[in-house]
Amino acid sequence: MSFWNRRNRTVVLGAVPVVVLLSLIGLPRIPGTDIDLTVPYAAQGKGPTFNTLGDFEGRPVVEITGADEDKTTGHLNMTTVSVRTNMTLAQALGRWLFTDDTLVPIEQVFPPGQSEDEVQEKNAAAFSTSESNATLSAMNYLKRPVEPMVMDVSDKSAAQGTIHINDVVKKVDDVDVKLPSDLAREVQKHKPGDTVALTIERQKRIEKIDVELQNKPEALRKRGESGDIAFLGVTTVAQPADGLRVNYNLTNIGGPSAGLMFSLAVVDKLSPGELTGGQFIAGTGTIDADGKVGPIGGITHKIRAAQDAGAKVFLVPADNCSEALSAERNGMDLIKVDSLEDAIGDLKNYTSGKDFDTCS
Repeated sequence: MSFWNRRNRTVVLGAVPVVVLLSLIGLPRIPGTDIDLTVPYAAQGKGPTFNTLGDFEGRPVVEITGADEDKTTGHLNMTTVSVRTNMTLAQALGRWLFTDDTLVPIEQVFPPGQSEDEVQEKNAAAFSTSESNATLSAMNYLKRPVEPMVMDVSDKSAAQGTIHINDVVKKVDDVDVKLPSDLAREVQKHKPGDTVALTIERQKRIEKIDVELQNKPEALRKRGESGDIAFLGVTTVAQPADGLRVNYNLTNIGGPSAGLMFSLAVVDKLSPGELTGGQFIAGTGTIDADGKVGPIGGITHKIRAAQDAGAKVFLVPADNCSEALSAERNGMDLIKVDSLEDAIGDLKNYTSGKDFDTCS
């Protein structure tokens, strides 16, 4: 009987598209074409964790100069979430079946209308803001003075060529400014075309500069901003005003969620005693200039990363507690925090054996 009978022919021909499909699911595009075969999903999982009291590539993660540091031991680890994109179907299925990653629509990672480069730039800016807020909230807790330092000057703005990066703004007209928000408030009291007299400190010299304000460009306006808005064209951050400097030496990390752990590290290094009690503490959370702790994404992945690294306790933003309780943690304590002061108080209670706020 011939092999190529009707039954065998049907089986073989029916298997052809299956074989073709299986050969394609591992490819990013169909060979010889521009047809994209990657899936519209991202995989989120546990990312690396860094001890903010330790070193990274030979430098302190949180580097303080201009002041004596108190001895610190133990860990205050910040945690991250890994994100994988541009996956083939086979890669996505592999992450889903064989890891603890979660698959989310790609729009949650790259919002419609934003390119990957734009999202990375936004995340880098958020990380920079978290560093500034961490320093400011720590200085406020420690009751140390701060001042607004210029970190960027907008192209073609009134400030370009007149105000320099690292200038410290002391006054607008005759009004003292202590914070970046003070500078913004005083500028907003004016109209485009007005001239303001700025007193700045540049390389330890005091100078006075007159600047004619412009109208804020449309591209830089926030949602809802309209009409004439006075625009100086500088971005400032709060830095300690007494010669102390705080530098953060992590690279290729984005987003705002390291703020709390950075701030705790600064406080621990500049105040007597140890926040950790020599123990392995990990955590996450945004922080604003007033020390308020905000929620973050990927809390279950961060808890798992901390547990795998050896943490015994995890600091959880209060708004993330419900989700955090769903994570496998094998007895690791979850401390609920809503402010820097709250986190410090609970850590002191935890390390001394007293009661502390938990997520349960």
